[in-house]
Amino acid sequence: MTGHSQGAAGGITTAAAEWPAVEELFGVRGEPSRCWCRFFALPGASFAATPPAHRKAQLKDKFDGGGPAPGVLAYHGGSALGWCAVEPRGCYPRILRSQVFKAAGPAAADDGERVWSVSCFVVAPGHRRSGVAAALLAAAVDHARANGATVVDGYPVDPAQRPKAGPSDLYQGTLGLFLSAGFEVVSDAVPGRAVVRLRVG
Repeated sequence: MTGHSQGAAGGITTAAAEWPAVEELFGVRGEPSRCWCRFFALPGASFAATPPAHRKAQLKDKFDGGGPAPGVLAYHGGSALGWCAVEPRGCYPRILRSQVFKAAGPAAADDGERVWSVSCFVVAPGHRRSGVAAALLAAAVDHARANGATVVDGYPVDPAQRPKAGPSDLYQGTLGLFLSAGFEVVSDAVPGRAVVRLRVG
């Protein structure tokens, strides 16, 4: 593991993700082991048409391609307990075509900026609501900045407007999480969903 930093919660460290730890964290059961964080990378019917094994291979290719890691991990005691996906926004065609993004209009334009997007959080059961997501978001911002981003965007859910949203609906993070990290709302045109932005360069 390289590039470790101390997380916001006691005993948590963060680092640019490495494939073996991601593979172990996502496991063989549950939504992460089926999605492999490819939902926003595969637009339209492509996601449904791609078997989980192929999605896994596509994510692994991201680590083998020589570019920046496509996300960051949080560790405790040497074990990975959380993941946050963050990449240049162009890597996520489904975000670019989403209602939430389109409703933001000019507010979400890049205007020549190098925009990275935080698209997904995975926190291991038993470690939720313990500061892991906050540590991951801070690490994601640092990772994006270190790799040339000037702006980092997120697309969180506002539980105050969507009180029935469960854990499976909050994988893009909550509005409060991003606001606490210094992000500002640039669009809330879709009720209960926001586009938020942090300038980092």
